[in-house]
Amino acid sequence: MRPLAPGVHQLLGRPPHMINAYLVEDVLVDAGTPAARRRISRQLRGQRISAHVVTHAHPDHFGSSHAICDEYDLPLWAGQRDIEAIETATPVAAPGRLPKLLSRMKMPEPHPVGRGLREGDEVAGFTVLDVPGHSPGHIALWRDHDGVLICGDVFFRMPRVSGPPDFLTWDRERNRESMRRLADLRPSLVLFGHGRPLRDPDRLRRLVG
Repeated sequence: MRPLAPGVHQLLGRPPHMINAYLVEDVLVDAGTPAARRRISRQLRGQRISAHVVTHAHPDHFGSSHAICDEYDLPLWAGQRDIEAIETATPVAAPGRLPKLLSRMKMPEPHPVGRGLREGDEVAGFTVLDVPGHSPGHIALWRDHDGVLICGDVFFRMPRVSGPPDFLTWDRERNRESMRRLADLRPSLVLFGHGRPLRDPDRLRRLVG
């Protein structure tokens, strides 16, 4: 694992930075695709873990959640409005024909959500922010005292900083609102669901205008 800030580590991915997961104090944030199960499990061995948080109900973020929660006996936490999608393994599709076709692909195993996260909840020293758009119940995690932001897929960095692809986004305008909200925080460190960490407080602000 790669240390990024006090108490915050990025799990090593394959390829690096393509689909990210993080260990924040003793909480695993996101769990990649089903194919990531062994790699994530191997990196968690010997670590003290108390819970697993999913930023949003897309299969590249809760793909290994069921297996990891079972192996480590972890409660699963997620945004309140994404609970049903995770518990039934049926993510809410974006508008259009292609997203509906993608929604018919094989999905990860479902898993019960033990805690629905809401705006203002605390997770491992971070505050939960309700930032819907990419999915109905998308959340971000914000640590005010040092400006660390785990933004999930509200932004991508692949390789440039951008919004998420439209065909994967449930409500583009609501995601734009969430982008503006997070940019206004001027985070000193941004950790993405997809892409390398960013240490530029003004980059997000320049993107949203």
